[in-house]
Amino acid sequence: MTDLALASVTKTAQLVRERQISASELVTSALERIRQTDAELQAWETLDEEGALAQAGQADASVTSGEVLGPLHGVPVGVKDIIATAGIRTAMGSPIYDENVPTQDAAVVARLKGAGAIVLGKTVTVEFAMSCPPRTLNPWNREHTPGGSSSGSAVALASSHCPLTLGTQTAGSVIRPAAYNGVTGFKPTYGLVSRRGVFPVSWTLDTVGWMTRTVTDTAVVMDVLSGHDQTDSASVRPRQSGFAAGLAEAPNAPRLGIISGDIERTTSTEMQAHMFELIELLRQGGNWVELFDLPISYLHIRDANLAIQSTEAAEVHRRDFAERPDDYSPQARAKIETGNLIPATAYVQAQRLRRQFRRDIDESMTTLDALIMPAAAGPAPKDLTTTGDTTFYSPWTTAGLPAITIPTGISQNGMPIGVQLVGRGHDDSGLLRAARWVEERVGYTPKPPPLASVAG
Repeated sequence: MTDLALASVTKTAQLVRERQISASELVTSALERIRQTDAELQAWETLDEEGALAQAGQADASVTSGEVLGPLHGVPVGVKDIIATAGIRTAMGSPIYDENVPTQDAAVVARLKGAGAIVLGKTVTVEFAMSCPPRTLNPWNREHTPGGSSSGSAVALASSHCPLTLGTQTAGSVIRPAAYNGVTGFKPTYGLVSRRGVFPVSWTLDTVGWMTRTVTDTAVVMDVLSGHDQTDSASVRPRQSGFAAGLAEAPNAPRLGIISGDIERTTSTEMQAHMFELIELLRQGGNWVELFDLPISYLHIRDANLAIQSTEAAEVHRRDFAERPDDYSPQARAKIETGNLIPATAYVQAQRLRRQFRRDIDESMTTLDALIMPAAAGPAPKDLTTTGDTTFYSPWTTAGLPAITIPTGISQNGMPIGVQLVGRGHDDSGLLRAARWVEERVGYTPKPPPLASVAG
């Protein structure tokens, strides 16, 4: 029998479908692991044990009756606590919304449930997903940051509480915590997944992403969550479909561009050596790898992200901040106050720059399947006052490009390290195929982190 604590999304659903295990057993096992480890890790904000067990009972009844089952049938999931869940407290990490219980699911939660997934509860996020540090601990070493702001989702997955968690990314809040905790994290092209029911940080940047154990799992979830939503003003109709099926196509070695310049200079010596070994391994497998020079528009793209984030956050919180300013942390207050001071001309210039950068990247990547770079400058920093640097993620999020991180090893200090791939806009399928090829070629199998071990 497969170790349920380490089973993938696809394997878990298969076991339920074939009646080798019941959804009720899966949920009971997940809740027990959470009870044994989460007092220290603090990955969960709110658990819905009664509701999850009730969902599991319904899932088992569907299996017994022979109903057509969804691709996530019986799979336990965790949802970041800025994403609305009907009947489950959604507090956004703030005392202002401490008693907020939505009456409707966010679009992504409704899609998960429609595919048969079972919501265990809400994972911890920092305040309104825009401050730090989180209270969640990194299960590899409690002295190192778990990343942010989807830290609860990353730690819950890394700690084998469930095989799938949802997060959101405005700069690097899916890819970074995934990398720091040794799991696979994915951010799709902006607009392909509905944001309806997600409390905003920045309307024109926010993207729902998710964390899984494998690239195949990521593609399965993309099939479930992508699609046009007329209630979301940023939603677009996907140009591609069948993301999981696309991985089964005859694998060709992808053409990859290695990022040079600013990102290369900020990477640690250890990570540079790891990337060199990885690139050599890919080349031996027939992969075409070439240097990729970032366009001039890259130089100020992170500044553009901050300007857009801060300005839009100030508007999102205009009423609450006016009425309850003392309920905001110093970090959240600083972002909002900064946003109030940014002139309209600067905001417009930032939006123009992001559009230019997107055009430049898409044009420069016409002969490439993806860009490849370290998942971070190094392993998770030994610093609990920060969630880490956004240099490696902010540009791609600002441009709305799809990105994925894959764990590829362990650093000298025992922390996870990995690689990030970035694709062309709306070519999520191509990015996933490239990531799957790299994943298979590297052949790294993540191990459970030490703080997530369960006695007996």
